[in-house]
Amino acid sequence: MRAVVQRVLRARVTVQTRTTGQIERGMVVLLGVASGDSEAAAEYLAGKIAGLRIFEDDEGKMNRNVSEAAGAVLAVSQFTLYGDTRRGKRPSFDAAARPELARTLYEHFVQRVRALGLRCETGQFQATMQLELVNDGPVTILLDSEKTF
Repeated sequence: MRAVVQRVLRARVTVQTRTTGQIERGMVVLLGVASGDSEAAAEYLAGKIAGLRIFEDDEGKMNRNVSEAAGAVLAVSQFTLYGDTRRGKRPSFDAAARPELARTLYEHFVQRVRALGLRCETGQFQATMQLELVNDGPVTILLDSEKTF
């Protein structure tokens, strides 16, 4: 499972003209699920993201997590994080999970984030979405559950 985490001042995801998720200060999490992923990977990333100290403290150091910064999470499923362009210019998505597994693990991730006490807004799984955000910093962190197991 892969995540691109961006610290934001605000973010919004829409499907056609309907807003499905919107936050002010917090994190946007673009989440990709691989075919071999499990609930353990979703739980690991949820915990890692909830504890990620990328918000500044009173001294200007990145020393606070999203909860301590009174922020929220906007989680958006993004299978293209598993795009492989090593063989040509058109991405192959063979490593991405089938939609049934990806939906289950994406929803499990969102539930775990919420269970950790965070407000978590979402996009719409398998929809064409428009994501607007103001990256704060900019701060962007890449996480991969495979490097930990």
